[in-house]
Amino acid sequence: MRIAYVSLHWPRTIHSGVGKKIASQINAWQAAGHETRLFLHTHTVENPADLLPGTIETYQQIPGLIGKIRTEIDRSRALSRLITQVEGWQPDCIYMRFNVYAFPLERLFRIAPVILEVVTNDLEQHATLGMGYGLYNRLTRRMSLKRCSGMVCISHELAIHPSFTRYRKPVTVVGDGIDLSLFPPLPAPQNLQPHLVFIGSPGNLWHGVEKLVTLAQSCPDLIIDVIGYDHIENIKCLPGNIHLHGYLSGEAYRSILAQADAAISSLSLHAIGMQESSPLKTRECAALGIPLILPYRDTDLDSIDHPCILRIPNRPDNLITHAKVIEQFVRDVQGKRLDGVVVRDAIDSREKENRRLKFIQHMLDKSRLS
Repeated sequence: MRIAYVSLHWPRTIHSGVGKKIASQINAWQAAGHETRLFLHTHTVENPADLLPGTIETYQQIPGLIGKIRTEIDRSRALSRLITQVEGWQPDCIYMRFNVYAFPLERLFRIAPVILEVVTNDLEQHATLGMGYGLYNRLTRRMSLKRCSGMVCISHELAIHPSFTRYRKPVTVVGDGIDLSLFPPLPAPQNLQPHLVFIGSPGNLWHGVEKLVTLAQSCPDLIIDVIGYDHIENIKCLPGNIHLHGYLSGEAYRSILAQADAAISSLSLHAIGMQESSPLKTRECAALGIPLILPYRDTDLDSIDHPCILRIPNRPDNLITHAKVIEQFVRDVQGKRLDGVVVRDAIDSREKENRRLKFIQHMLDKSRLS
């Protein structure tokens, strides 16, 4: 197959979680003998060399009310240019991360069958951005959903959600996976005080990073390392046991993870109406052998019963009601590691990409017969 991979609106960088995922998918598809190219639509970035390689069309983000109008015009022009590039490449099919509509996206669906990757409850998530964004998304999301040939959802919850099933499209579930060869296990640290690590990025409401402040106050002996944040919004004075490391990559990133006795993942999926997910950061930590605290239902790990996996509720007060449980768990797993054999089959991207490719091929075969 000749597969055009389309990503809209956002810079996909080499070291970002989504960027790593896209690169891993493309590499796996190419290794399986399929010609694949990334077509990236993004606002301009400070260092274009950080972007994933591919065909890239950019637009300017201009501040102010008038600037917003100019931004949307420039965004549409960049998308039009990108679609022309896709059409010229003549793909057999198009794989696209489902995102908010922009004109003239409908042109893309005339080129080849489009399979959408659904990674979130967009109705809930866009509603958190304000009434205008939420209404715009509700009115325009059908432009993509009614035209696609099929959907790949990262969770069972999304696959059966009425906002997607109403379009009666073929659906498969493939949770996020990682290339295990890139994450060799880390030895357990020998910390005197227990260390808990959290990996996130600003602007994502479902990460719930502000909850860690309450946890730190309740458990002063617990050291909490936060990767991806250099400040926590609306918090002026942090407890001394929270260490904000900002964005990290490479050896600096790995060195913080090497100190972790346990890792905790997204804390507030409830804020965007979700109970289930398969975060890449959880898979990275699992591959490295770091014991896990899961505040949600994990698509791939939910059935695994292991003393190095703790599950807590997905609700607003989860770090208040379970602070001491979390602290005791981190103490209990000090000097221990999550056995890679236990999680390997659940998180390995190779099998996941084989399943994804079979679905894409099935959708392509189906469109040729219709």
